Amino acid sequence: MMSANNLVGRAVATVNKATKAFCKFTSANDAGSTGAHQAGYYMPKNAWSIMFDHPGLKGENKGRTIMIKWQNTFETESRFIYYGKGTRNEYRLTRFGRGFPFLSEDNVGDLFILCQISKDYYEAYVLSADDDIDSFLEAIGIGPTETNALISMQPHPDPEDVLHKLFQKILSRYDHFPGTNLMAEYARKCHMQAHNIPEEFLQNNPDTSILAWINTEYNLFKSFETKLYSPEISRGFGNVENLIAYSNQILNRRKSRAGKSLEHHLSSIFHANHLRFETQVITEEHKKPDFIFPDGESYHNFEFPAEELIFLGAKTTCKDRWRQILNEADRIPVKHLFTLQQGISKNQLTEMYRENVCLVVPEPYKKSFDQDFRGRILSLKQFTESVKRIQNIV
Repeated sequence: MMSANNLVGRAVATVNKATKAFCKFTSANDAGSTGAHQAGYYMPKNAWSIMFDHPGLKGENKGRTIMIKWQNTFETESRFIYYGKGTRNEYRLTRFGRGFPFLSEDNVGDLFILCQISKDYYEAYVLSADDDIDSFLEAIGIGPTETNALISMQPHPDPEDVLHKLFQKILSRYDHFPGTNLMAEYARKCHMQAHNIPEEFLQNNPDTSILAWINTEYNLFKSFETKLYSPEISRGFGNVENLIAYSNQILNRRKSRAGKSLEHHLSSIFHANHLRFETQVITEEHKKPDFIFPDGESYHNFEFPAEELIFLGAKTTCKDRWRQILNEADRIPVKHLFTLQQGISKNQLTEMYRENVCLVVPEPYKKSFDQDFRGRILSLKQFTESVKRIQNIV
């Protein structure tokens, strides 16, 4: 028997070689469990071209016989039928023979894939497991809402080309740098649109998402620099002092953007995970932690359980600056610190944990830390899951 992984791979390969391809989730109507017409796959009107040379005409029935090879193992002589007489106006794929294994009540929700190889010869696959269905849809480049239709056989645009075009649209609207919040938002939207990423992806993949956003934003920012600084650079500076002053302006803008963008991207991750939090809460001695969970009101309410309060600082690098967070929220003894720092000495890590600082880093960065500490360092996903448990978010 073919393994699930091989089945998905073969299904993808068959779609890529087919002249036309179609997929849909098997419905109760298909399986006949609704008590409607005979069992058989209902085919939407937008898929008529994979069945017939011309669409069906109301008032007429028509059909044709084809050969289908299922799961690359057995064949059926089946029929496409258009019912156009009376009140009916529908297409069906029927006639599979006794003992056909894919149209029982248990198959409702399976993904049915049909590929036309030649005029009268087709190959079909049925995927049952969620992981297999997700893998297939991801490989083909469509989402669950784009099923029950022909699969586009056009090559998918390169995400980098899409990203470049999106950047150009944004750049054309500005003769100045947008605010850091807007710049971060543009980067997120551009990345997710270019790579066709749904919002739900962020809940299970916060670590890779935030790294991709930061990289996209840096490239977008550099595009703004090229556009806005090039005229001044072309004109020249007259003397070294002017050149140095202008260079410092560029560097200061870069530094300012980097720290703020990290907070913006983290906020977006937390919103996507439905976490309750507040930024820049004023605590003791007018300190302003980057994030307090659930909010400042709870922090200042001494009847609110201290164990349900969570602190998170955010610093792009932290080798020398991690101590800044130690007295930013006295009610919260453990200070979580998200950083993009890759690797810190064992001595520094020992001191951090002695001061109850718990590092949070993107999952891929964990391997840059000493083996003895990796188990104590949280990924962003582990941190968000921990907050969810405390806040009783399902």
